[in-house]
Amino acid sequence: MEARRSKIDYYLDIADAAQERSTCLRRRYGAIIVRDDEIVATGYNGAPRGRKNCTDLGFCARKQLNVPSGERYELCRSVHAEANAIISAARRDMMGATLYLVGRDSETGEYNPDTTPCSMCRRLIINAGIARVVCRVGEGEYTVTDVDEWIRQDDSLEK
Repeated sequence: MEARRSKIDYYLDIADAAQERSTCLRRRYGAIIVRDDEIVATGYNGAPRGRKNCTDLGFCARKQLNVPSGERYELCRSVHAEANAIISAARRDMMGATLYLVGRDSETGEYNPDTTPCSMCRRLIINAGIARVVCRVGEGEYTVTDVDEWIRQDDSLEK
């Protein structure tokens, strides 16, 4: 009998499927929120509803300007996958939940080994009451973060 897929890999696979809907020309992300073994919400990165996506426009402003990863988010048209998942759920359903996140390079399709929520998404995750974040960083590889760690190590105070 074949070994059963772990729950973590199962949920990361679903987040990976969500990233296939991404409309970002730089990086594609998918996220799901799971509580008590039920999927509460899914999200992927893309422009706000009704606005043109980078894939529709055929360009990425941050890419054209060679903006390094993690900088100048105000130039980005996309709402992040984590934010879209959080927007789609009620806080009461996210309390104590786990957010699963997968990121891939839009050109190569390779997993992003640095996948982690940005500082703004971390704030949203904290306020949503999500307890844990699991990020796929490679095939069969992932990181697990207790959200309380982000509260204790407040990155907004770093210089």
